[in-house]
Amino acid sequence: MTPTRRRQLTLLVNPSSGRGKARRKLPGVVSALGQAFPDADVLVRLSTDYADARALASRAVADACEGDALLMMGGDGMTSIGLNAVANSGVPLGVLPAGTGNDFCRGVGLPTKLDAAVSVIAQGHVESIDLMSIDGELVDGTQRRWVGSILSTGFDEKVNWRTNHLPVSFGAPSYAYSVLVELARFSPLRYRVEFDGVPRVLDSILIAVGNAGVFGGGMRGCPHADVRDGLLDVTIVHPCSRRKLLRLLPNLFDGSFVKDPAVELLRAREVIIDGDDLFGMADGEDLGRPPFTCRAVPGALRLFTPA
Repeated sequence: MTPTRRRQLTLLVNPSSGRGKARRKLPGVVSALGQAFPDADVLVRLSTDYADARALASRAVADACEGDALLMMGGDGMTSIGLNAVANSGVPLGVLPAGTGNDFCRGVGLPTKLDAAVSVIAQGHVESIDLMSIDGELVDGTQRRWVGSILSTGFDEKVNWRTNHLPVSFGAPSYAYSVLVELARFSPLRYRVEFDGVPRVLDSILIAVGNAGVFGGGMRGCPHADVRDGLLDVTIVHPCSRRKLLRLLPNLFDGSFVKDPAVELLRAREVIIDGDDLFGMADGEDLGRPPFTCRAVPGALRLFTPA
């Protein structure tokens, strides 16, 4: 009779995350997980790039048995790969933040410090939270992406894209530089949208659709988003002067920008985004050009969370 195998915790690591922080911290993380789960094997997998990480994550989920879990150690890009692998599979996801933004952790109430995140996973408490599914003809050739945080289009997308593609990132100063460059040439965009089947056509500075509320290295683009309510939060910034926009942008970091009359907040179960000259980013990764159909999917992600 073949003995039942031990539980497996597949720890998928981007060793270059956080300027090598993940590689330096890895031995301590493996040791702590081994002590917390003496009945499990910790299988470390180092990814060479995102394509390799996707393949490793998909394989771990396909081979998973009862009690197994997928743990992602890196930045928001690795977290996105992990949640896309486990969505609706029942396999729990553990997030070990070792990047610079860690927006998903901020948005769902997970620690942003690596040692604290290890402690959360060690508690073994798992709960189900919502994800957003986005359907469309996506830039990577797929038709669906699972999103934990925010879909950004418009001015916010352009700033995020520029910041992500700078040769060197310096955090807030890089973001500020990107804001000034894009602000000088930006004008409102024409959107064609539907909120739970109700169509609208409008010009807007940006429309952000959130599952959780944080993106862009700590900006609270959908500050009231709740990953347990079965709804998507929508933030619309209506046309305003460059001077007002420059005043609003710093308030993205505490969410207080939503108090301005130029900002409209909505909630919906399904949001369709289309328009002219739009491009989408979600969880810090390129999506491509709309139309995008966004849906709230309750309980799609089983996640290690604080007990």
